[in-house]
Amino acid sequence: MTYGAMSRMFGFGILNLKTFKSQRATGVSIKTLQLYCLVFFFRLTSIIRHEGYLPYDKSGDWLYHVIEMMGLMFTASALYACMGPYKRTYQADLDCFGEMNVPPGFGAVYLAIPVFILAVFVHPNLNSDFVSDMAWTYAMYLESLALIPQLYMFQKQTSGVVELLTAHFVAALGFGRVMEFCFWVYSYHELASSAGSKLPGYLALFSQFMQLVLMLDFFWYYYIAVKNATPLVLPSHAGMGMV
Repeated sequence: MTYGAMSRMFGFGILNLKTFKSQRATGVSIKTLQLYCLVFFFRLTSIIRHEGYLPYDKSGDWLYHVIEMMGLMFTASALYACMGPYKRTYQADLDCFGEMNVPPGFGAVYLAIPVFILAVFVHPNLNSDFVSDMAWTYAMYLESLALIPQLYMFQKQTSGVVELLTAHFVAALGFGRVMEFCFWVYSYHELASSAGSKLPGYLALFSQFMQLVLMLDFFWYYYIAVKNATPLVLPSHAGMGMV
């Protein structure tokens, strides 16, 4: 779980490098950044107050907290860059996931609100505290969907070409989810509700598995690009059209 968090933090570090070095926000989804800010914030509100969802090894003493805090800072920094100094280069016309019956730029609510409701009713009880347990669960569920606006944005690009550092950013987040999925395959039974139900654990596995399924096309073309040292080019109407 700690390795997964490190990969996630590394990915947002790459995104900051890409954005501030090039002084451009092209190809970056603000909606994905907004969702990840929520992910980090809610997870931190849980793990800072309680220890139920921390790694059992020594990384759970302080390292995991630091990694998550840095992840939030990197995400907030990238969001600031896209909405502030480099807003003129932000491609709002491509970052259009969920732009239905909501103000422009608020499409992420179609993911954030339903997942919040699910977390309120289905969550484990490792901290024996409703707010803390719900917050951690919300972060886990939401993270499984947070990349959808970014993948949707890739799909909308007519050229299909993804900037190298943006591709590395998404790949790092995906690799982090692979690591966490491997962890929860062996630990999902720990996520029992107060009534003893294993449903939260099953949902944890399912949500992470679904994110990996959503990213299969990206992983394949990313592998091809790295192997051949070529730009990452996604087909316009490949499997990513499921979003």
